[in-house]
Formats: sequence, C-alpha cells, structure tokens
Amino acid sequence: MKIVKHSGVIVDFNRSKLKESLLKSGATPAVVDDVLQLIEKEVYEGISTKHIYKMAFGLLKKASNSHAAQYNLREAIRLLGPTGFFFEKFIARLFASEHYETKVNLNLQGKCVSHEVDVLVKNNNVITMVECKFHVGRDAVTDVKVPMYILSRFNDLKERQHEIFSRGESISKCWIITNNRFSTDAVDFAECSGINLLSWDHPTTNNLKNRIDNHRLYPITCLTTLSLSEKEKLLILDVILVQDIIDDRTYLEKIGLSPKRTKNVMKEASALCRF
Repeated sequence: MKIVKHSGVIVDFNRSKLKESLLKSGATPAVVDDVLQLIEKEVYEGISTKHIYKMAFGLLKKASNSHAAQYNLREAIRLLGPTGFFFEKFIARLFASEHYETKVNLNLQGKCVSHEVDVLVKNNNVITMVECKFHVGRDAVTDVKVPMYILSRFNDLKERQHEIFSRGESISKCWIITNNRFSTDAVDFAECSGINLLSWDHPTTNNLKNRIDNHRLYPITCLTTLSLSEKEKLLILDVILVQDIIDDRTYLEKIGLSPKRTKNVMKEASALCRF
C-alpha cells in the first residue's frame, strides 16, 4: 500500500518502521500491537503519514498520556517556535544536563565584526559556540551554506579573547544544532572543517532525540494535558522543561490551573520523566 509523506513523496506503508516508532514511546509491546491493528484497519491507498501519525498519537493517548507525549517529541520541539528563542534555551538546558556551564544570546566582538551567538557552553575549560538552526516546517533541511557561513563567524570570533564566563577566554570549538536534518553536503563540509553537528537523527547514535530520551529532558510542549496557550504561558515564565514543573508545581498555579488539572498534569509529567 502506498502512503504520502509530508514532503509529498509516495512510499510503501512500512509496518515495521511504524512499530519501531511506537515502541520508542515507551508503550508495551501489547499496547503497540493493539495500536497497529487498529491503524491497519483504517489505512487506505494514498493516506498521508500525517494522518497515520494523528491516529497513532490519539490511540497512544487513550492508553497513556505519557506515552503519547514521548511519541509527540518531534512535534513538541517544533512547538518551541516559531522564532527559535525557546529552542536555544532548550539546547542550553540540554548541555547543562551534561555538566556544561551555559550562556544564551551573547554579543561578542570578533577580529573584524561583532556577532550574536545563540549559546555558549564551557566544560573542562573548553568554550564552545553553539549555533541553533530552528525550522518550523518539518521537511526543511539545513544545507551546506549554513556551516560555511558559521565557520566564517567562528574563525572571526576565535581570533580574540572574550569575557564570557570569566575574563580572557577563547572560543575553541563550534557546534551547529537543528531540530530537523542536515543535507549530505552540510555534513561533509562540517566534518572536513571540524564543526560538530547535532540534529534529530545525526549522528546515528547520540543524536538530538537520543540525548533527550537519555536525560529525560523533555520540553514542556510535550505534555498532552496542557493546552497550547498554557504551554506558551509556561515558556514565557521560563519553564522550558517538564522537569521544571516537577521541581516546582506552583508554576501551574501561576497560569491558572485548578488543583484537579494540576494533579493530572503532574501525573503525566512524573510518568514521562520516570520521576
């Protein structure tokens, strides 16, 4: 049976691939098999992957909010947009969970011109600039022009010392992180130039999805028990992670949730983060 991807490309329906993605939600094999059987009864020639995803999400939600939340991870990251500001904060928190010191949105003077750097991180006295390329569209690809441009900025900045975490510090490494994918040329150029890349599926191991799952560092936008407007209010309060409301549930009171709603949200949050 043929299905239509987000990009418009027509491919064969792949039951094994769908099963794998459902299992990654944390649902049990028995629940996944039930979901698959129900989906297979509904699929038809030419159905979109978006429609299949919605069916899978809805069926997982009936079984468990937290499994649906984890299955919804990529969409949840997209909901950190549209500008990319909250995505940058999320990436800083990801590095912080790996024992880096972090700074967000600094203006630094290079040898030739000044530059606004999305995220700066420090570990073992090594300072790295991190540039975030956020895409709202699911199929947008970060192409080779991006690492070429960022390499020139990195080269300009590393020529001078800066006051970042303390005085007289130099930037010696560069990362580019996107919520989508890099083109093959972008990967080749970055590897040749010594730039580290991180995307939804690159590198094969320890990519963005793996790192989020490994640290249970889920964005607040994952939660299925919150409305879009409630998620936006929390982001404005600098509540970026699900863990933030586990640490302090009063944030939910601040955005007007009732005790009953708060209890439901906390139940989902705790299950998602395995707290």
